[in-house]
Amino acid sequence: MHDSTQAAQFFARVSRELMGQAGELPSFHRVTERAVEVVDGCDWASLSLRRGRHRVETVAATHPESELCDSLQYELGEGPSLGTIRDGECFVSQDVRCDPRWPRWGNRVAAVGVGSVVSVRLISSTETLGALNCYSRSTRAFTPDDVDVAVVFAAHAANAMDAARTVAGLQTALQSRHLIGVAQGILMHRFGLSLDQALEVLRRYSSHSNTKLTDVAQLVVDNGDLPDADDDRNGRHIHNGHNGRNGRNGTAARQGSPLTQARPTT
Repeated sequence: MHDSTQAAQFFARVSRELMGQAGELPSFHRVTERAVEVVDGCDWASLSLRRGRHRVETVAATHPESELCDSLQYELGEGPSLGTIRDGECFVSQDVRCDPRWPRWGNRVAAVGVGSVVSVRLISSTETLGALNCYSRSTRAFTPDDVDVAVVFAAHAANAMDAARTVAGLQTALQSRHLIGVAQGILMHRFGLSLDQALEVLRRYSSHSNTKLTDVAQLVVDNGDLPDADDDRNGRHIHNGHNGRNGRNGTAARQGSPLTQARPTT
């Protein structure tokens, strides 16, 4: 891949392929599979992604060995992917057993057959997503050109992963919005509320019971009714048929309930 035109065409094809994956998880797995194919010397590959400020996890790995190598980094608190995510640098080790930067990790992974490793940062337009890890059974497996290819590939992979994450977020938002809308419709029909009043009921119940709004909506959709907040905290959901539709002791009539608080005053 020394010819620049051929290299550009090749990575354009790779980018289109990665962008074409449906969903985050398929994108993750395809990135690791393609890394083994694209980066010379790479026998196993994995993706380490940030989960909040202080947690990193492996979301895809081509082989059990690469997943084990990642797990040992998290367990020991040292290793190339952790350094890449923390410092934003590309880390290369041509002989992990003798690398003074990660003495405990290097000895452990050398024992399972790792000779060298390249870890490259995955970065979106706004943040570090994680690291692409390329492991080799051989020592001194990666040339400078191989590292350059890994860096370019990681840039395309990060773009595809960021796009997949955005799409997944939009899909989740749409699903949540639909679920809440269905729950609003149930409350409107059952208790004669307006659209805004039904949403206020859901919000109040969410606040009173310390439950996510989408989880409250799912309860309403599943039960056809709004459980009492106190009963819900004790794990006793009041279903539609347990109290009369307009019964004095039912959920709707309970003093201070989210439902009664949302009803218009006259």
